[in-house]
Amino acid sequence: MTAITDLEIFARVARTGNMSAAGREMKFSPAVVSKRISLLEERLGTRLFQRTTRQLTLTETGQGFYERIISILDLVDQAEDFVAMRNTSAKGKVRISAPSSFSRLHIVPHLASFNEAYPEIEIGLHVNDDVDDIIGEGFDLAIRIGELKDSSMHAQTLASEERVLCASSDYIKEHGRPKTLQDLSAHNCLTTTAQEHWRLDGPEGAKSYRPRGNLRTNSVEIVRDAVLAGLGIGLCSTWDIGSALKSGDLKVVLPKYVGSSTAAIHAVFPSRDFVPAKVHAFVDHLSELYARDTYWKKKNVSRLKAA
Repeated sequence: MTAITDLEIFARVARTGNMSAAGREMKFSPAVVSKRISLLEERLGTRLFQRTTRQLTLTETGQGFYERIISILDLVDQAEDFVAMRNTSAKGKVRISAPSSFSRLHIVPHLASFNEAYPEIEIGLHVNDDVDDIIGEGFDLAIRIGELKDSSMHAQTLASEERVLCASSDYIKEHGRPKTLQDLSAHNCLTTTAQEHWRLDGPEGAKSYRPRGNLRTNSVEIVRDAVLAGLGIGLCSTWDIGSALKSGDLKVVLPKYVGSSTAAIHAVFPSRDFVPAKVHAFVDHLSELYARDTYWKKKNVSRLKAA
C-alpha cells in the first residue's frame, strides 16, 4: 500500500516542479525526496516524472495520478483538522491567491491591523492577475473580482465592484468625449484579456460592447496606467482608480453606462464541510474594512461624474 506521506511528497514535487523545493517545504532532504519518488514509481510500475538535468516534468500518467490524489490529500487534511480541532483556533498559515493591483491597494495596507488582531496567523499571499487553481495549488482562499463562473467553490461577497468608462483630461481634450456607446468605435479602447466584451448596464438595460484598441494586456494595472497616460478609454474599477477620479486626473465618460452589476469582489474557498477559523478570521477582517470603505460605491461615483 502506498503511504500517505509518499503521496504528499509526490504532490509537492508535482506542484513545485523541483525536488529541493518540495523537500524544503516538507523538511526532507532532496535525496530523501528523490528516493521516495523512485520507490513510489517502482511500487506503481510506471514513471511519474520525466527527468533532465534542467527540469522535472510530469508524464501523462503522472499528471493523471496528480489530478486524482489531490482530492484525497484534501480529505486527509480535513480529517486531521477535525481531529486536531485546528478549525476552532485562529492560528497557522493562510495561503491566499489575489490579483496584484487589488492586493497592493486593498489587502497589504490592512495586514498590520490583521496581524495585531491575530498574531498567530501567518499570511502567504500569492499575487497573480490570472486565475489560480485553488485546490490544485493548495490555496486556502482566493480573492476574485468580477462574475463567478465556478459553482463548485464556496464564495462570500466582500464588496460591490463598480466599473466606469474613463479617460484622462488630455485624451478627452485631443479626441473628444463620446456621447453614445456607438461613439466608442471612433476611440482607442484599452482592455484586459478578460474583457473581450465590456458587459455594461445602461438606460436600455444590460449591454455588451466589443471594444477595439491598440492595447490588450493581462494586467489591470497596465490598463489603468495607460488610461492615465492618455492612451485611450478604459473600463476601470473604482477601487483601482478612486484616487485618480477624486483628483481629476481621470474623468468618467458615458456616465449612464457602468460595469455589470452582477460583478463583485469575492472571497472564494474550496468546497469543504467546514472552513478553518484562520480563514474565517481573514475574510471577516477584510469584509468589515471594506464595508467602511465607500469610495468605490455608486453614490460616490455619481458625485465624481458631475465634477
